[in-house]
Amino acid sequence: MVTIPVRRVGHGAGLPLPAYESAGAAGLDLRAALAEEGTLVMAPGERIAVPTGLALQLPAGFEAQVRPRSGLAFRHGITVLNSPGTVDSDYRGEVTAILINLGQEPFTIRRGDRIAQLVIAPVTQANLVETTILDETARGAGGFGSTGVSDAPNSDISKSDTVKGVDA
Repeated sequence: MVTIPVRRVGHGAGLPLPAYESAGAAGLDLRAALAEEGTLVMAPGERIAVPTGLALQLPAGFEAQVRPRSGLAFRHGITVLNSPGTVDSDYRGEVTAILINLGQEPFTIRRGDRIAQLVIAPVTQANLVETTILDETARGAGGFGSTGVSDAPNSDISKSDTVKGVDA
């Protein structure tokens, strides 16, 4: 387990620190740090950056990923727009969750509501080396569903479907 120093931003005072809600949970639940007794109403299609009231000091070699909560996504169509949102180890500002309402009804967020998850993950930085030749593979340059969706005979979705506007 890694230890991460956390600084509360003023409007986050009084809210519980993010916590794992079960022994096997991968994500810490983030809460909405709205003004006291504050609410936000998200109209269908609206996106908003919701403050968490927290700033992190991640160790070098780690990132924090802001991810959707499955219950909010399934029940209300609320998800993290840039999922996963990346918090870099050298960022010291407030963590926010960029949410979007993909549902058909307005959705109300209240102070302290659990709005997203924070997953701490190791990062591997790469050294890119330019080349003119890449090793051949069976897949080659096939992308966007080129490996197929269904193995069922006579499926409407085939491996030969193409993406409009993308040269093969």
